[in-house]
Amino acid sequence: MKGFNEKFVDFPDYILGITKEIWEGRNLASLHDYYAEDIVVRTPAGLSVGNRDVIAQTAGILNELPDRTLFGEDVIWSGSPEEGMLSSHRILSEATHMHDGQFGKATGTKLRYRIIADCHAINNQINDEWLIRDLGAIVRQLGHDPKAFAMQQIAEQGGSEHCSHPFTPATDQLGPYLGKGNDNVWGQHYADVLTRMMNAELSCIPECYDRACQAEYPGGVTVNSWGPIDQFWIGLRASFPNATFKIEHQIGREDPLMPPRAAIRFSLHGKHDGWGYFGQPSGAEVYVMAAAHAEFGPYGIRREFVVFDETSIWKQIALHTG
Repeated sequence: MKGFNEKFVDFPDYILGITKEIWEGRNLASLHDYYAEDIVVRTPAGLSVGNRDVIAQTAGILNELPDRTLFGEDVIWSGSPEEGMLSSHRILSEATHMHDGQFGKATGTKLRYRIIADCHAINNQINDEWLIRDLGAIVRQLGHDPKAFAMQQIAEQGGSEHCSHPFTPATDQLGPYLGKGNDNVWGQHYADVLTRMMNAELSCIPECYDRACQAEYPGGVTVNSWGPIDQFWIGLRASFPNATFKIEHQIGREDPLMPPRAAIRFSLHGKHDGWGYFGQPSGAEVYVMAAAHAEFGPYGIRREFVVFDETSIWKQIALHTG
C-alpha cells in the first residue's frame, strides 16, 4: 500500500476503514484528508466538484438519517498503489428516517438499501467517484412511488426551469481517472453476458445463470432463478429499446476465500420509446447510470446485484413530459 497510511493492510481495508470512520465514526472532517480538494463526484442526480460539497451532502444525510450504518459487502478492485486503484464498493445501508430532509417529514421508518460506489484512490486520497444509491428502495419504504417522488422534487426545486437536472454525459467533467478496469476473465465474461442481454439475447440466461441464482435489483427487490431475472432485464431494455448500451468500466477478480466475481459500471443512453420498466413511452432522452456485481459458482452466476436510481430516470421523463 505504497503512499497510503500504514494502518491500512490492503485496498479493501482502506475503503472499508475510511467509510466507517467518516459515517459511523462521525469524522466528517477526515474528508479533507481522504477526499481530494477538487474531487469529481458523479451520481445519477447530478455532478459535484470538491470535497466541501461531499462534506455538506454527508452532513445533510446524517442529519436526516442519524443512525445510518454502512455494511461493506464487497470491494472489487483493480490497479496498483503506484498507478492508482479503482474500487467498486458494494454497501448495504440501514438507517432510521428520524428528521425532516430530502425525503420529506420525519417518519421514524427503518430503511434498508444498497449503494455501489466506484472510487479512484492514490496517495491515500480518493480523487474521482461514481456513486449510485438505490433511491427507489428508500422512497418505497417511506410509502412513496418513485415517479411521484421525482415529480415532487421538480415542484419543490422551483419547477422544470429551476430544478436540478440529473447527470448526463453532457454535464460530465473529466477527472483524473481514465482507466477502464482490468482484463480478468470474469469481468469479461460478465460484460459479455450483459451485452448479450442488451442485444435481446435473453436466451443466454439459463446458460449463464445458476438456476438457483439470487438477484438483488433496484427498488430493494430480491428475486430467484431464471424467470424473474429475465423479467428484470427485458423490462429495463424494453423501456429503452434503441438506447446505446455501453460498458463504462469492468473489473474481474479472484481472491482467497471468495468466489470469482465481477464489477461492471454500465449505461443506457437514448429515448424512452418502449413499454417496459418505466411504463408508457414518453420519447424522453434518458441517461441510465448503473452498476452491477456478480459472483460466480460452478453453474454460472450465483448472485447478482444491480443498482440504479429510478427516481433520476423518472425525473428525466417528467422534465420531458411536463
